[in-house]
Amino acid sequence: MSGMNVSNVGASAGQAASVGKDKTLSQADFLSLLTQQMRNQDPTKPMDSSQMVSQLAQISQVSATQALQSSFDGLSAALQGNQILQASGMVGRSVVVPSAAGTLRDGGLDGAVNVPDGGGQVLVKISDTHGNVLRTISLGTPPAGLARFHWDGTGDGGQALPAGTYGLAAQAGDTAVATYVSGKVTGVGMTGSDGTYLDVDGFGGALLSQVAQIN
Repeated sequence: MSGMNVSNVGASAGQAASVGKDKTLSQADFLSLLTQQMRNQDPTKPMDSSQMVSQLAQISQVSATQALQSSFDGLSAALQGNQILQASGMVGRSVVVPSAAGTLRDGGLDGAVNVPDGGGQVLVKISDTHGNVLRTISLGTPPAGLARFHWDGTGDGGQALPAGTYGLAAQAGDTAVATYVSGKVTGVGMTGSDGTYLDVDGFGGALLSQVAQIN
C-alpha cells in the first residue's frame, strides 16, 4: 500500500508541475490538487490540518486580490471613457496651457503669465530661435494669478516679424515665472498612461490636467 501511495503522490506532483509550466494555477486547479493529495496521503502520516488551512487562506487571498484588480481595471476604463466624453465638449473653445514657446500667425500671439503674490513689475520677453530678444512687453504690476498678454507680432523697433515659433520668457520683479499660450481645442484623445489630452491649435498636444484656464 505504501508503494502505491508514493506512486500516486508522485503522479499528482507530476501533474502539478505540468500545469505550472502551461499556465498559472487557478483556485479550481489548486483545490483539485489538494483533493488528490488528501485522497492519496499516507494514512500513517496524514496532512497537517493547519498547513492545509494556511494554503486555503493563501489561495483565497490571491483570488480576492485578482477579483479586486479586475474591478479596478473596469472602473478605470469606465472613468477614462467618461473623461474623454466630457473633454469632447471643449472642442472649439479656447484654453490656456503652459509653454515656453508660442506660434505667431495671423499677426498675433496670445499668452499669459503666472504672477505670484507681490511679484512686482512683470515683463514678457519674446525671442527668436537663437535666443535673441526681439520684443519686451511690460504688463505693469498685475495681481496674483494668470495675467493675459497679446503680442501683435512686431519687434521693439516696430518692424513686423514673420510668422513662426518664438520663445517666451517672463519675470515678475527679479523672479522668473511660468509662461502660457492660448489656443483653440481642435480635438481630444487618450494616451495609455497620462490620460486625456487635447489638440490645441498652434500648440499641439496638451494633457487635460495641464489646462490652466478655459475660455
